[in-house]
Parts: sequence; structure tokens; C-alpha cells
Amino acid sequence: MKQHLNTLFVTTDGAYLIKDAEAVAVRIDGQIRLRVPLHNLGAIVCFGGIGCTPPLMAACAKAGVAISFLTTAGRFLARVAGFTPGNVLLRREQYRRADDPQAAAAIARNMVLAKVANSRSVLLRAARDRPESPAAESLRAIAARLLNVLDDVQATADLDRLRGLEGDAAQAYFGVFNGLITNAAFVFNGRTRRPPQDNVNALLSFLYSMLTQDARAACEAAGLDPAVGYLHADRPGRPSLALDLIEEFRAFIADRVALTLVNRQQVRSEGFTRDDAGGVTMDDDTRKTVLTVYQQRKQETLVHPFIGEETTIGLLVHLQARLLARFLRGELDAYPAFIAR
Repeated sequence: MKQHLNTLFVTTDGAYLIKDAEAVAVRIDGQIRLRVPLHNLGAIVCFGGIGCTPPLMAACAKAGVAISFLTTAGRFLARVAGFTPGNVLLRREQYRRADDPQAAAAIARNMVLAKVANSRSVLLRAARDRPESPAAESLRAIAARLLNVLDDVQATADLDRLRGLEGDAAQAYFGVFNGLITNAAFVFNGRTRRPPQDNVNALLSFLYSMLTQDARAACEAAGLDPAVGYLHADRPGRPSLALDLIEEFRAFIADRVALTLVNRQQVRSEGFTRDDAGGVTMDDDTRKTVLTVYQQRKQETLVHPFIGEETTIGLLVHLQARLLARFLRGELDAYPAFIAR
């Protein structure tokens, strides 16, 4: 159980939430482990098999405290709320900024800055850990190039230009991604998708899909519309805002999990198959291994660089969605995208 940004995150499976006077109490194994006054909360997010009494749900609805229910893996299930004019105002502001190219660019710029900075950190970390590797020099060279991209991103307010810089940075990053791989059984020759055409791309696509699922749930729980983003243009069926949010976490979470799985030989090439269309998929055992390592990564802890509180990696995307909502409501001067330290 953690409380960040006026949000109570309940992650202990089997916990039961009850109304205790004007507070929410979290009961585990018959004992109350936490009690938080309702007036201190803006939302409650429950992961896994969490129970909640109807009197508490009614009290939360009256107090404007939305309760969101997600699976243990982070898939959004449902949201319980009363009259919520605040969400209407929040979403209208979200839509207004999305329709304003300059306002959209101000948000997208910080997201791109975070993506490029976090990608650069992955390259520098690998070059530092294996300085004698033949790839170390090229990793450092691309890291230097990404530093220049950061300056270009910071200097532009044009949305299309930002998208172009983001694409250039991604191309440069993936151009040396194979240098991060130490397992000779896996080779990466560039980013491919729909379908992924090699084992590493199959891993990345699967991890990005799970990350997008987490971000979509985070948007719903924060009262945001996952379909209306700033960096990614609107498209029917596309969760554009969720895709915006995961840009900050592709390298920091998904890419690092993929590299861990490959370099520690937790997955093997025999666990991947190529279909008639040339696409590569994972078998069930490999998929289970990936899911397990991904969930373990989400349980690791760190101190959030903006709010200065310890949290789990799995909650980061939820915190970012709520920070974005705070910015849209005018409570922050700018959206503080996540840049790993």
C-alpha cells in the first residue's frame, strides 16, 4: 500500500477496504493496517483481488474519490465514481490542448525529452558496464548524438518537428541496439513490427504492448481519455495518450527487461517460431517467462525524481498520468515527464 499525489494505491492481494467514520481503512487478514481520511484522498487504485464495501463506495462517490479496479498485471477493469464534474472539466481541457498545436507541443516536448534522455542512459550504462566491448565506442558515439538531439528538442515548439526528432533519435538508438546484446543466439538488425521479424523484435513488441496496457489503465484511473494524446495523432482505435506516456518508459522498463531476458539467457531462441507470413512469435513457456520478469521489474523500487517519494516501477506510469492531470487542471506549471536518474 502506497499513497502518492493524494492517491491510495492498494497492491496487497486479499486486502479489504471499509468505511471507518470519515476515513477509508485497509483491512488485511482481519487487521486494519492503514487508515486514511477521505478528505486527504483524490482517488483509490486497487490492483488484484481487492474487496471494497458498498458503504465505502458510497462515501467515496459522495466525496468525489474515484475507486479504480485493475488486475494484478495492471489491466483496467472498472471505475466506481459518483457525480464527477471534475473529470468532465479535466477531459475538456485535455481536448482543448490537443486541438492547440502549441499547447500540444509543450506537453509532447517534455515526453520526447524524457524518451531520448532515458534511451541515452541505457546506451551509456551498457558502455560503462562493458568498456572493452567492441560496441562500446559506437554506443558512446550515439549517446553523444542523442545529447545533441536533446538540445534540438528543447529548442523547438513545432509538433511535427518534435515528431521528426523523436523518430531520428529512435532510429539512431535502435541502430546500435544490437551492441547491447551479449547472447550470440539473438541478433537485432533494426526495429520491425506488424509483424516483428526476429526474436528480439518479438520481445520488444510484446513488452511494449503490455506497457501500453498499463498506460491505458493509468489514464482511465486518472480520469483522462486514453484516446486523445499530444505526441501521437488521433486515429480510430489508437490509445494515443497511452502511447504518449509509454515513450518515457520504453527504454527504462521494456528495453531493459528485454535485454535482461536475452543476456541472462532466461529466454532461448527455440522459444520463438516464424510463421508463413514471416512474423516471429513466442511460445507459451517463453511468454510466461517474459511476463514473470516484467512483473518482477515492476516491483522494483526507486525514488520518483519529481515527487521525491519512494515508489515501485509499476506505479510510475500511474503517477505520470496523475501528474499530467494535475498539469491540465492548472496545478503545475509544466508536465514533469519521467527522466530516470
